[in-house]
Amino acid sequence: MSSLERDGVRIHCEIAGSGPALLLTHGFTGSSADYAENVAALARANTVITWDIRGHGQSDSPADPSAYSVPLCVADMAALLDRAGVERAVLAGHSLGGFLSLEFHLAQRARVAGLILIDTGPGYRSAAPRAGWNERAERIAVDFEKKGTAQARGLALAARGVLAQHDGRVLESLPSIALPTLIIAGENDTAFLAGSRYMAEKIPGAKLAVVANAGHSPQAEQPEAFTRVVSEFLSALGSA
Repeated sequence: MSSLERDGVRIHCEIAGSGPALLLTHGFTGSSADYAENVAALARANTVITWDIRGHGQSDSPADPSAYSVPLCVADMAALLDRAGVERAVLAGHSLGGFLSLEFHLAQRARVAGLILIDTGPGYRSAAPRAGWNERAERIAVDFEKKGTAQARGLALAARGVLAQHDGRVLESLPSIALPTLIIAGENDTAFLAGSRYMAEKIPGAKLAVVANAGHSPQAEQPEAFTRVVSEFLSALGSA
């Protein structure tokens, strides 16, 4: 168990194993514990970095709304790579974590060795559906605020500052991704299957793996199948 401090905000992280680096980022309301069933096997051949997004898990939940943004999370991810002593890593992200991984690729693509996008959406090109998404994020924030706990307030602020979307840059960047990319989706995750297939079509050379008998979180619902698919992808990268 470890942590790093970023401008007074403590970010929880854990590092296991050795070898090529793999940074695992969880989804909204999740935590690094979402990968508990996968880390040991993946760490046999890789340096595996897990962490809690600010406002989540064991990371701090600052009261200042300005402490929550996509650029800050991307900077947290870079600091995590620095903490692990690695220049480049494969970025694997679930749901919001996948979107943040795509944002990181836009900001610091030289530090990205590959992408694994797990039940992730690429955002929206036009304003109307983006506004609908942001209205949903605001409703989620209000619901968390009603709970009154510090953790719930952190999730509310993360919904407004990190989950909400402001442009179509990520979606528009997909054809320019020139890195090995694996897209994973649970076969029962109807809300994200279409987006997963879209990304597989738009990212040159991307592979799509649909995990049987899994919904939105195949890493937890079918950990053996998920770990096998990821390990095969990482092994192929190592031998390329």
